[in-house]
Amino acid sequence: MNKFSLLSLLLLSTVSSLGLIACNSTTEISSVGNEVDLLSKQLAVEKIARTNEEQAIWPKIVSEVKTDPALEQEVQRLLSQMTLAQKVAQMIQPEIRDITPEDMRKYGFGSYLNGGGAFPNNNKHATPQDWIALAEAMYQASVDDSLDGSSIPTMWGTDAVHGHNNVIGATLFPHNIGLGAANNPQLVEQIAKITATEVMVTGIDWVFAPTVATVRDDRWGRTYEGYSEDPEIVKSYAASVVKGLQGHAGNDFLGDDRVISTVKHFIGDGGTIAGDDQGDNVTSEQELYDLHAQGYVGGLTAGAQSVMASFNSWHGDKIHGNRYLLTDVLKEKMGFDGFVVGDWNGHGQIVGCSNDNCPQAINAGLDIFMVPTDAWKALLENTIAQVKQGIILPSRIDDAVSRILRVKLRAGLFDKPSPASRLFSGKTELVGSEAHREVARQAVRESLVLLKNKANILPLSPKLNILVAGDAANNIGKQSGGWSITWQGTNNSNDDFPGGSSIYQGLATQIKAAGGSVTLSEEGLFLQKPDVAIVVFGEEPYAEGHGDKDNLAYQRGMQTDLALLKKLKAQGIPVVSIFITGRPLWVNAELNASDAFVAAWLPGSEGKAVADVLLRDENNKIQHDFKGKLSFSWPKTATQVVNRFDEVYEPLLPYGYGLSYQENTEQMLLSDHLSEQASTDDSHIKNTDIFSGKVLKPWRLFLTSEQQSFELRSNSAILPGVLYRTVDKVVQEDAFRLETNGDAKAGVIFTSSFREDLAFELEQNSAVVVTLKREGNINKPVDVEMHCESIGDALGSCRAAIDIQSQLQALPEGQWQDIGIALKCFADKGVKMNEIVSPFALYTKAAVKLSISHLRFEPQLLGEDVVFVNCP
Repeated sequence: MNKFSLLSLLLLSTVSSLGLIACNSTTEISSVGNEVDLLSKQLAVEKIARTNEEQAIWPKIVSEVKTDPALEQEVQRLLSQMTLAQKVAQMIQPEIRDITPEDMRKYGFGSYLNGGGAFPNNNKHATPQDWIALAEAMYQASVDDSLDGSSIPTMWGTDAVHGHNNVIGATLFPHNIGLGAANNPQLVEQIAKITATEVMVTGIDWVFAPTVATVRDDRWGRTYEGYSEDPEIVKSYAASVVKGLQGHAGNDFLGDDRVISTVKHFIGDGGTIAGDDQGDNVTSEQELYDLHAQGYVGGLTAGAQSVMASFNSWHGDKIHGNRYLLTDVLKEKMGFDGFVVGDWNGHGQIVGCSNDNCPQAINAGLDIFMVPTDAWKALLENTIAQVKQGIILPSRIDDAVSRILRVKLRAGLFDKPSPASRLFSGKTELVGSEAHREVARQAVRESLVLLKNKANILPLSPKLNILVAGDAANNIGKQSGGWSITWQGTNNSNDDFPGGSSIYQGLATQIKAAGGSVTLSEEGLFLQKPDVAIVVFGEEPYAEGHGDKDNLAYQRGMQTDLALLKKLKAQGIPVVSIFITGRPLWVNAELNASDAFVAAWLPGSEGKAVADVLLRDENNKIQHDFKGKLSFSWPKTATQVVNRFDEVYEPLLPYGYGLSYQENTEQMLLSDHLSEQASTDDSHIKNTDIFSGKVLKPWRLFLTSEQQSFELRSNSAILPGVLYRTVDKVVQEDAFRLETNGDAKAGVIFTSSFREDLAFELEQNSAVVVTLKREGNINKPVDVEMHCESIGDALGSCRAAIDIQSQLQALPEGQWQDIGIALKCFADKGVKMNEIVSPFALYTKAAVKLSISHLRFEPQLLGEDVVFVNCP
């Protein structure tokens, strides 16, 4: 408790004691009155001191966008004509999967969004024309006042975080971690401007970028969305991105070729305990400003018009409900006059709130609810009722709507043509244009960081016989990472990136043109021994909390990439490693097994640019040197959390490290003898996930009904007798719901393209455990199956099913619960655990509604809260 709070309590205690004083003496009363008066003065002094101290921490931002009296007058004119229902509708932001143009016409939402992996008509391959058609329909419905009486134009927001990444064929730039390594603010502004152009081709007004998190723990699943662990680059880049998206104040600000920007996520998301996504940041207020607010200083000074509230907490209080930070700090002390938008149902995480009921968020300073799913209608109605009941003051509503109208007027939304008629609308030749891709290739080249170059093996002659290996060599989806077409960046093929190029394709083009030879083999196979092997490997795509780790060891427990490197080295082949990653990871063993090692981060759609730096030209001259420098310290151990300017700073490779062809090998800090000793907790018994919000490699998820099945690559799907849709359990789309009607045997199946050896799971007495929720009664069998295949086996001889109907029916309806089946149950029925093709399939001919959020193998000794099914 601070001094101010103590004084408050003392004052209250003193005042309350007056009623207990026997007032026999005016002297006593006078004495008490003097004491209260003294304490009141002290309290006032302390309050002033505290206010001055806070103001010193949070200085006023002088925005380059100045107040326009005429515009403010128009804001008040519009506001005065609006009903309460119209005002609250401006504060509701539903998602395109949950509303129609008729809903827009009826309610007049102030904005709407498409989440990651949401597309017009629910079609992943929607064309730019499809996006424009939806934008036009929503806009026309919003300005049609026939039902809601309002003609205020709506606006569409989208997560364009490394290019217009939801649209097939768009230019995908390196993720922010790579741009941080490039340390080129002018290039970043150019990238943002290109992104604005491609976004506007599809009729969209508003981009949820830049992310200005200062990442302090690389275990965080959003590390690659941060530019650096140090606020210096973050502050500079925030201003560059805002200017690239919105234009420069007083010049081309929010003109016909620009979009509204959003600095996010306010505040402290990069500094949570243990890198826990949406976790708790417990830094001091001064550190909160010094480390985590600098991106807002840069972005708001440049004129950013919106700020997105963060999922995380600060000292236990969710930011979405923190009035001190959203109102006192951001709006009053820093002087931000735009609007604050929530994150994906983030308001529902506030204590006492739900997705459809949260006056606390509005009272704290949230101006727009981001409310995907069908909760938007109840939230709108509840908010209107809460204003009428006095729970939310009308003045708070007026403030929020004034901010929304201010931004819409500044963006010219009242005056611009409709989306289909705007400057870039329909000019599909701009999406993924060669000029845009060339800028992306420059960004790739400048982002590459050379960590090791033994005996100056790089750059390579393109005239050599070169083997290109690794599962990321010819995989544009993997090199692009999360937020690439789909939210998690998964379930993509190279065909989903027309115009893009893999790293192998770039290498092959140059090698063949120079007269060399090239072989592509993911497994590192060859007929003629190569002169050198380039191995491209790294993290599988992920986004947000799905990428959280408890340890920075790469391929912990299954080092298949290391085995490939060692196999090539054992054959006397020099190895050049290209590491695809969203963060620095503990790769000591992989570094030891490599002659050269390049951190390529997540380069995006233009993988061919890697060859421009790795290879010499036909005349043996260097084409492009390495320019990238680490904007994150590289860890010495799998458990090390290390940042620039730490009091004890002992990383493996320091902030700012990066070799070039101009430097001697003596400047290389790495040898071939780095410690490969794993962390002491690396061998403990642990869970192995199959599904935890996303399907984990090597598994794939299929929807199946009778003789039909297809791989699930979108947020919703349907087959005869069965519906599938992603839903929220804790965070955005971290679960899925299966709804069958009993007309056919239907369900889902997790499967691998190959047989998988899971014998070790049986050895540690594991069970397959599923976290699920039942809605409604279940009156027919629900089978969990596991199966395998062996050469020569008859179909079905290595398959077993176990009915869990009774366990499901016994569960409390509408509550999440774990159900487990010991692997021994399946093994006893003939399933061979070293040849598993499907570790889990769920089939039924009943009419059921089940939601599943987590599927894993779990040692039974860990499953204290698991309902175990007895072996038949």
